[in-house]
Amino acid sequence: QLQLTESGGGSVQPGGSLRLSCAASGYGGRNWCMGWFRQAPGQEREGVASINVNNYKQYADSVNGRATISGDNAKITLQMNSLRPEDTGMYYCAARRGAYCVLRSPEFDNWGQGIQVTVSS
Repeated sequence: QLQLTESGGGSVQPGGSLRLSCAASGYGGRNWCMGWFRQAPGQEREGVASINVNNYKQYADSVNGRATISGDNAKITLQMNSLRPEDTGMYYCAARRGAYCVLRSPEFDNWGQGIQVTVSS
């Protein structure tokens, strides 16, 4: 069974940076898609970034230019710069088998427990 474990969250001041990591285990398939989603209190979960086996990357408009996703099917990272208070939320790593990769949460069937990111002065 595919397991995902997030790390690297925390508190940071506006304008700061964070690097989130997601370690994946239990999947030996060749084709994969992994991504990051976030959810603020009272809001729906939204996609942040995704990457697949072909290194095809997608970013939400809200983070485009401030976020970089990288990695492979064992570990992905999300580097976020110029953080804003609206980036605050619980960040979840997600994965799905196959190379098909769109930044929509219903497309992913494996989820990590989530990690908190707080951007505040």
